[in-house]
Amino acid sequence: MNTIDLTPFYRSSVGFDRLGSLIDSAMRSEQSAGYPPYNIEVVGESQYAITLALAGFDDSEIDIQTEKGVLTVKGKKETKNEKANYLHQGIANRSFERKFNLADYVEVSGASLDKGLLTIHLLREIPEAMKPKKIAINSNAGDTLSVEDKVANQNNSTLENKVVENKVVENNAPANSNPANNASESYLNEASKGQAA
Repeated sequence: MNTIDLTPFYRSSVGFDRLGSLIDSAMRSEQSAGYPPYNIEVVGESQYAITLALAGFDDSEIDIQTEKGVLTVKGKKETKNEKANYLHQGIANRSFERKFNLADYVEVSGASLDKGLLTIHLLREIPEAMKPKKIAINSNAGDTLSVEDKVANQNNSTLENKVVENKVVENNAPANSNPANNASESYLNEASKGQAA
C-alpha cells in the first residue's frame, strides 16, 4: 500500500481540522474494516437509515453514541468460558466499534434491533435561519411614483396647509385688526365727512 505524507497540507491550512481527520481515518486501514457489514439507505428527502448486521448481539450489548458529528456504534460480546471443540468457526463472535461521520444538521432520531439487524434512523433538520428565503416582488406599476413626483406632492400639500392656515387666521381676525384696512377706512371716513361739509 502506498503512503501519502500530508504534513505540508496540514502546516499551511487553518480551520480544516475535520477534513484532515476524515482523510486520516479514510487512509488508515483497520483490521476489522468489514465487520459488521452495514447499509446506508436514503429513506426520504431528509431521512436516512444505517442498518448493521449484528446477528447474535442483544440490545444490552450494543452502545450507540454521537459526539461532534461522529456516530459511534459499539458492540461488546461477552466471552463464554465454554471450551468448544470446533471443526470450523465461521461465525464472528467478537466485539466491534464502527464510526460514521455525520453531515451538518444530521441527528439520530431513533434505533431499533429486529432479527439481528440494528437500524439507526437519522434525520437532517436545517435550522430556519440557514434555509433559503424567497423574496416576494411587489409589482404596483400604477401606484409607483418617481422621487420627483413624491417631492412635488409633498411640497404641494405643505403649501395647501399654509394657505388654509392663513385663511383661518384672516377669518378669525377682527375687522379692524389689519393696519392697512384701518388706514383706508379712516381716509374714507374723512373723505366722506369732507363731502358732507
